[in-house]
Amino acid sequence: MTIAATESAHHHRAKPGAKGGGRFFHTELRPAKEFVAFRVQNGGGPAGIERVAGQRANGSWDTAKWLVEKTHAHVEGGRLVGDSAEVRNLLRKLGSVPVHAGGDRFRDQPPRKIPKAKNQRRRCGERNSLISRRRRAAQRRRKARGTRA
Repeated sequence: MTIAATESAHHHRAKPGAKGGGRFFHTELRPAKEFVAFRVQNGGGPAGIERVAGQRANGSWDTAKWLVEKTHAHVEGGRLVGDSAEVRNLLRKLGSVPVHAGGDRFRDQPPRKIPKAKNQRRRCGERNSLISRRRRAAQRRRKARGTRA
């Protein structure tokens, strides 16, 4: 094997937004390795904002990153600055200032941490207890009907 062949074998493709030639600025909230599938959702209007939702292995969905169209924002001093009210509002809601990671990519912290597993267990337990209460009530009704007849 030649040197050229080994170099091409180790070549990886660039991540989206890494080279700076795209249509969007990428503001990453959570790393992609936390998710198994992705879905892009439009902001619903001509705001130039799109949400990339990621699905975790347990089936829950969360925001992986935001895409901001370059016509609605610009980079000033290493910071992402919104040109439209919608983009400024999004950057304000994120809380912290996105850090420039190179190209069109920025990194930011998720707005807050919510212990999802605990909430899901509690909700699941409430649902199961409701089902079991309904099941017991139905058994009582069937038993009552059986003794009268």
